[in-house]
Amino acid sequence: MKATIVECVMGVFGFGEANELVEKTFFPKDPLEIAERLGKVEAGKAIEEIVTLVEKLQGKGYTTFVFESSKIAQNAREKLKIEVDVEKPSEAGELLRGNLEKFAVDLGFVKRQEQLREWVHKVSMELAKMKVRKAVEKRDLLVVQAIQTIDDLDKTLNLFMSRIREWYGLHFPELDRLIDKHETYARLIVNLGRRDDFTAENLEKEELPKAKAKQIAQIATASMGADLSERDMDQIQAMCKNTLELYDARQSLEKYVDSVMDEVAPNIRALAGSLLGARLIALAGGLTNLAKLPASTVQVLGAEKALFRSLRTGARPPKHGIILQHSFIHEAKRWQRGKAARALAGKLTIAARVDAFSGKYVGDELKIGLEKRVEEIKEKYEKPPPPKKPAVRKRPRRMKRGRRR
Repeated sequence: MKATIVECVMGVFGFGEANELVEKTFFPKDPLEIAERLGKVEAGKAIEEIVTLVEKLQGKGYTTFVFESSKIAQNAREKLKIEVDVEKPSEAGELLRGNLEKFAVDLGFVKRQEQLREWVHKVSMELAKMKVRKAVEKRDLLVVQAIQTIDDLDKTLNLFMSRIREWYGLHFPELDRLIDKHETYARLIVNLGRRDDFTAENLEKEELPKAKAKQIAQIATASMGADLSERDMDQIQAMCKNTLELYDARQSLEKYVDSVMDEVAPNIRALAGSLLGARLIALAGGLTNLAKLPASTVQVLGAEKALFRSLRTGARPPKHGIILQHSFIHEAKRWQRGKAARALAGKLTIAARVDAFSGKYVGDELKIGLEKRVEEIKEKYEKPPPPKKPAVRKRPRRMKRGRRR
C-alpha cells in the first residue's frame, strides 16, 4: 500500500490511497521549535516526526511512502531503508492546505479557527527571524561590510588630508609638492611641527632619504609661508593625529579582510588578492551571488555606468570593470587588457564557484593557468593592432524638386 506524507504548521500527516487521513504526529506547541523543524524540512531533512509517522504507517501495512520534496524522499530512503516516491504537489497536500483550519479544529489542535491564524502568524515570525539570523551569520557579508568601510575610510582620509594640506600650507606651502604620501605628510607635521624644525637631521630620523631630507631642509629655510601661533599649530597637529589614527584603523581593517577572505574565499584571494576579491563579492552582493554570475558579467563588475551608456548610445562597451586593479591587467598594454580581463574573469568565476559550493583549494592551479594565459596574450599580441578605418556613411540621394509652373 502507498501512503502520502505531508508536512504543515501543525505537524506531519499521513494520508491513504483514497486521500483519507490515516495517521498524524503533532509538533510541540512552541512557535520557536516549530520554526526550527520547518526550517529542517525546507532543507530536506527527515525530522523525528517524519520518522515516527513512517514507523506508525509501517505498522498499519503501508510499504511505499510519497513525499512532496525530492530531498526529503532521498533522505528518508537512505535513513529508514524504505521505498519512496515523489509527487509535487500531491492531492493529499492540496486537501490539507485547503482545509487547514477545519483539520486543526476537528483534530483538536486548536479550539477555534481564529487561534490557528494567530498560531500561523507566530510561527511565520519565528521562521523569518531564523532566516534573517542565518543570512547575517554568513561570513561573506562581514567581508562586504569591512571592504565598504575601507572604501569609506579612503574617501574620508582624502578629504581630511586635502584640508590639512591647505591648512598647513599657510605655514609651509612648499611642503605640499615635496611630500606626495598623505600619511608621511601628516606624520611630519605631528612629529616636527613648525618649518624651523624641518632640519636635515630631524627629517632623516623620520626615515626620509638623505637627499630628500636635505632638499626639504633647504626649502624650509627660505619658505614664504606665514608664522602661526602655538594655538594654531596645536589644532593642526591634533587634526593630523586623528587622521593618523584613521590610517591605523584602515591598516587593521586590511588585515581583518585578509584573514576573513582566507577563511571564506581562499581561491578568490589567491587569484585576485584580498581587497579586490572582497570588492567583487561586495559588488555582487555576496559570495553565492558572485558564483552564479557568468564570466562576462564578472569582467565588467564596477563599470555598470559605462555599460548602460554603451547600450543607450551605441558607444563601445567597457572591456573591464573593477578588475582593472589587478596587476596582470593594469600592467598590460592597452590593447592587451581586454583579453587579459576576459581570462581573469573566467578564472575568478571558477574560483567563486569552488569557494561557494565545494570548499576545495584550487587557487594555485588557477593562478598558474592564468599566468600562462596572460603570457600567451603578451606574446601573441605584442604589437598593437592596425587602426580601423572609420566607416564612411553614404549620403542619401536627394530627390529633385520639380519646377513650379
